[in-house]
Amino acid sequence: MNPVEKAAIFRVAAASLIAALLLGGCTFGIPIGHNTPGVSELSASTRSKSGNPSSYVVMGKRYYVMDEARGFAQRGVASWYGRKFHGRKTSSGEIYNMYAMTAAHKTLPLPSLVRVENLENGRSVVVKVNDRGPFVDDRIIDLSYAAAEKLDMVGPGTARVEISVVEAAERNAGRPVVRTIALSENVAADVPLYIQMGSFGSVVNAQNLVRELHGANETTAAMTRLETDGGHFYRVRVGPLFDIDEANAVVLRLNNKGFNATRIVVQD
Repeated sequence: MNPVEKAAIFRVAAASLIAALLLGGCTFGIPIGHNTPGVSELSASTRSKSGNPSSYVVMGKRYYVMDEARGFAQRGVASWYGRKFHGRKTSSGEIYNMYAMTAAHKTLPLPSLVRVENLENGRSVVVKVNDRGPFVDDRIIDLSYAAAEKLDMVGPGTARVEISVVEAAERNAGRPVVRTIALSENVAADVPLYIQMGSFGSVVNAQNLVRELHGANETTAAMTRLETDGGHFYRVRVGPLFDIDEANAVVLRLNNKGFNATRIVVQD
């Protein structure tokens, strides 16, 4: 049995042992609402309503969720999880997408952004931590398939990594406001991207579109209000996403579901 298969077995066992009142009945958590905050809004005040108990027990060991992630860094072994959990709810309530740049961690607040560097080849990515795990051996983080592929660790199954929390100043430093980008344009891995589905003067129209998207299992669709000199508008976006390849894949998926009025935008 290879390490990836072992990790999957342990993950299933762990999920069955997590107390229902703490993390609930999903991969490692219970569902919450569908709105997902933008990168600059990730803070203690916007922690997920599920997946953040003060502590929880898995396989006889108690884990304590951190109150504050600022300055956190850690070295250890990373693994990844993929198709078996694709489409299931994570501890934060989001749907796990193996092609998104996400990860699971035992104690970081959900959600958190962390930079992961493969110490064996120098490659690095930024991922959003939205799940709990891995509960295997000395592993410190469980990456999505997409993140593992970019770190060149899909084949080996594990890699020695260093993880560090991405601070708010680092996320926003030196970034100009960009309204739209071409699908083929290269974008830094930690720039928050969204798929804009429409902008409406009527809140009812925007709410209807959000309901349609949720009905099509696009659970990160959300409405935001934008104030301009010409009045206020209600924007409907899917995201955030942290990789241009992922954004392109989401656009294709939306098009296949009949949502054709899409464009990739950078958070402003």
